[in-house]
Amino acid sequence: MEPTQAAEPTEEQRDALDLEDPSLYENREISWLDFNDRVLQLAEDETMPLLERAKFLAIYQSNLDEFFMVRVAGLHDQVDAGIHTPGSDGLSPSETIDRVAERVAELGARHSRQWAEGVLPELAEQSIRVVSCDACEHDELEAVDRAFDDQIFPALTPLGVGPGRPFPYISNLSLSLAVWLRDPVTEAESFARVKVPKEVLPRFVPLGKRTFVPLENAIARNLGKLFPGMEILSHDVFRVARDADFTVSDEADDLLEAVEQELRRRRFGEVVRLEVGATMEDHLRERLVEWLKVEERQVYDVEGMLDLTDLWELYGVEGYSELRDPPHAPVTPAAFQPAEEGRRADVFAAMRERDVLVHQPYESFSSSVLRFVEQAVEDPDVLAIKLTVYRTDDESSLIPALIRAAEQGKQAVCMLELKARFDERRNIGWARALEEAGAHVVHGVPGLKTHAKALLVVRREGDGVRNYVHVGTGNYNAKTARLYEDFGLFTTERELAADVADLFNSLTGYARPQEFRKALPSPQYLRDGIIREIERTVEAHEAGSDARIVMKMNALVDARCIRALYRASQAGVPVDLNVRGICRLRPGVEGVSENIRVVSVVGRFLEHSRIYGFHRGDESRWFIGSADLMPRNLDSRVELVVPVESAELQVELEDTLERCFGDDTFAWVLSAAGEWQRRTRRERSVHAELVDRAQQRASGSTDA
Repeated sequence: MEPTQAAEPTEEQRDALDLEDPSLYENREISWLDFNDRVLQLAEDETMPLLERAKFLAIYQSNLDEFFMVRVAGLHDQVDAGIHTPGSDGLSPSETIDRVAERVAELGARHSRQWAEGVLPELAEQSIRVVSCDACEHDELEAVDRAFDDQIFPALTPLGVGPGRPFPYISNLSLSLAVWLRDPVTEAESFARVKVPKEVLPRFVPLGKRTFVPLENAIARNLGKLFPGMEILSHDVFRVARDADFTVSDEADDLLEAVEQELRRRRFGEVVRLEVGATMEDHLRERLVEWLKVEERQVYDVEGMLDLTDLWELYGVEGYSELRDPPHAPVTPAAFQPAEEGRRADVFAAMRERDVLVHQPYESFSSSVLRFVEQAVEDPDVLAIKLTVYRTDDESSLIPALIRAAEQGKQAVCMLELKARFDERRNIGWARALEEAGAHVVHGVPGLKTHAKALLVVRREGDGVRNYVHVGTGNYNAKTARLYEDFGLFTTERELAADVADLFNSLTGYARPQEFRKALPSPQYLRDGIIREIERTVEAHEAGSDARIVMKMNALVDARCIRALYRASQAGVPVDLNVRGICRLRPGVEGVSENIRVVSVVGRFLEHSRIYGFHRGDESRWFIGSADLMPRNLDSRVELVVPVESAELQVELEDTLERCFGDDTFAWVLSAAGEWQRRTRRERSVHAELVDRAQQRASGSTDA
């Protein structure tokens, strides 16, 4: 018997439903913690290669550190400012902090347990031993003591607290030993802090090739050498996270200098989290809480090792390839393969022939984007190269290429965002190098971060010029291009290229384009443009056409966009969402979102592309770009989303999303109750499928 299909609500019933009801919106911060839970589940997955599981433990920790330094710090700022108004989810900032503390404690216990009871003993079975000094053999203890005397002791500076010795400044994310001492002569007790110098020494002290002792454990064993003549009463580890966000006035005379000053102040941000060893004695814990001026809800007791971000060191141990994912080598896209062996590809010729879509990391960043820029630098007919940079890597070849272009007399323009969080120092360095070479360096529109990913090459051809354009979903960063999943569109389409040229003029000068031909930049046009596409799809459905909305993004937060998707669902339009991280929308709610499906893919590669697709009968509209549907992207950043008009490339985008929706290895499905359930059949991995697809396309196989 066929299941009975629920009748669509009438227009009157839809109007009666309150789409601003807080129960329809998940809390932003709790949804982010749900994402980090999915990362943790990969570390708990015994079918994953062992060192990959260790890697995901490290990623979980680094994700959480940034979350506290930015998001939780912002919540405390709101509380300090007296803001108690509930958000659209019904929770006030203080209530959210409490919910976060409760959830982080639960996740943290799992995180510690997975290391101590899961990954650590399994590593030992593979002869990779991480041991405490208590578990070392006599010869191993001798090796620990030699390492301490020769390498560790010279890097240590114990700091006492007492009369004339105030509690020392504890730097952000530093690992420390809290030591309680007694003077046997005076019987006076005192406190000292010893910073664990893991910034300059390995976190894991090697004892031979495959046995390691945590650095803090080696220091704790030798505290008597740091405090000779004193009695060590107790000691334990602690770690702080500080507010790392900052605001720079765009009215500063020298923005670069203003950012440098704020970076220096960042070190002294308020403490937002204190992690302490779960075995720390109460009086020592109480002193730290008092000295660091934190509330009890900001203190997290950690069983076992603190700061597992350093498990990256173990991930890099020599050998053991069988404990990692097989290495992946991106392929050169078919369109950019050289016509003859030994020659370099002509990217310009390929772009003049047709639009090209490159999918990273399955297809190569270096043989597409880098080759595009290198050819532009070498070509005497190229007049200008313009590039936006949000995050790039220390070894970037893009910036040196732009410097060479400037030295050749070409117009080299770099829109370099100095306020890209945690990449400010690197970007300041590149800005100075570009300026010294004579390139034009600009820092964007006052009050907005520039997050758009755009590259424009202006080339003289015949009696005129042609614009060659690349618009991407990810940063111009060769390192992350091997790890992050992103799309990039190469095109010479006249109107779209003109839009990109207008965008650069608005970033470098005082232009304010009244309209764009095809592109949807923010903050002026993107939200309204996406909502307009949703509404047109609803209209097509109501007119009797087949209709569907398909989207892929990192985060879905914006309430107006969510309400538009709810209205589409109420009208009967199927809505399929692939959201890697935060999702405030609740699917499957009766009368509101029965027609919405939400899937999250978290696995080997970081899902990072943003794709927006709309089917309306015979018409399909597809967009890619740099923006998630979040207020910060739509209101306070310069973003760029552009249409992909080639029918062939639209098929590729849709095929990619269908593979994401069909994944049953690294996919989680969101329920109406706000719970994420992992699929466990493990027959289809979207990452493995896309590796195969890229290889088939590169080889010219029709199976692709």
